[in-house]
Amino acid sequence: MHEIFLNAEALFHFGFYTLTNAVFLTLLVVLLLVVGSVYASRRFALVPTGTQNFIEVGIEYFLDLLESIFGNRYTAEKYFPFIGTIFAFVLFSNWAGVLPGVGSVGFFEGEGAHRAFTPLLRSPASDLNFTLALAIVTVLATHVFALRELGFKVHAAKFFNVSGPIEFFVGILEFISEIAKIISFSFRLFGNVFAGEILLLVIAFLLPYVGSIPFFFLELFVGFIQAFVFAMLATVFTAIAITGHGTEAHER
Repeated sequence: MHEIFLNAEALFHFGFYTLTNAVFLTLLVVLLLVVGSVYASRRFALVPTGTQNFIEVGIEYFLDLLESIFGNRYTAEKYFPFIGTIFAFVLFSNWAGVLPGVGSVGFFEGEGAHRAFTPLLRSPASDLNFTLALAIVTVLATHVFALRELGFKVHAAKFFNVSGPIEFFVGILEFISEIAKIISFSFRLFGNVFAGEILLLVIAFLLPYVGSIPFFFLELFVGFIQAFVFAMLATVFTAIAITGHGTEAHER
């Protein structure tokens, strides 16, 4: 059983850039999603059957869920590509992290007492850099959507309002809440995935082979739940962002 590191291990160095095992698996997941999307789009038929029928049922259910949050079908369909991409990316990143060989296939570095094992692949979300970057991109995207829907003046008034002391204080709280969103997004996903990775390593060491199978399926379920929660929070934050405060939305 190799030593567990909180940070992702470096594989290669390209000048000032370091490719870690978590980033390497992330790139593989992105490649898989791109290739799979292109392939699936070319295989779609007017009359769905088999896998296509299953995918369309899932998309329809997802759209109904988004419609219940946004309040109308048009907005749900408008932001479905963004929310759906987040869900698929986080889901397959989580599932890729529990595949056999991830965390256990790699190479040794160093000599003697300094000899250490470096896994070739590591679950992307077990690296805080991954979850933090994803959280920042998601929160920034909600502001871009708000600027597009409400305009700069209305959206900025949520954070910079000097019409009164109470309004000014509320703006500060709004700004703090945006920072809290990033922290909540990143640490929730990181904590659950990293804890699951440690659990699988410990169980594989104590109960190899058959003993780890139930925990493997448990982590698949947890990976799905975390992706779903991340996507739903992104949906709620987007819905809040594109909604003006009171009559402010009509000042454009």
